[in-house]
Amino acid sequence: MSLQDRIESLRARHRNLEEAIDQEVARPMPNVEMVADLKRQKLRIKDEIFNLEHTVHATQ
Repeated sequence: MSLQDRIESLRARHRNLEEAIDQEVARPMPNVEMVADLKRQKLRIKDEIFNLEHTVHATQ
């Protein structure tokens, strides 16, 4: 898997987590622990995307 493929895969996971957060928050009694966990996962992925993108730009 190339770096660009990895970045695209992470972006897809990031979008999926955003949708999961939106769905959970929209419930009448959202599970705040689940929302917090999903947000932490999303932030980790965002950081990884950022690092990979800078790796790509540094090698060009």
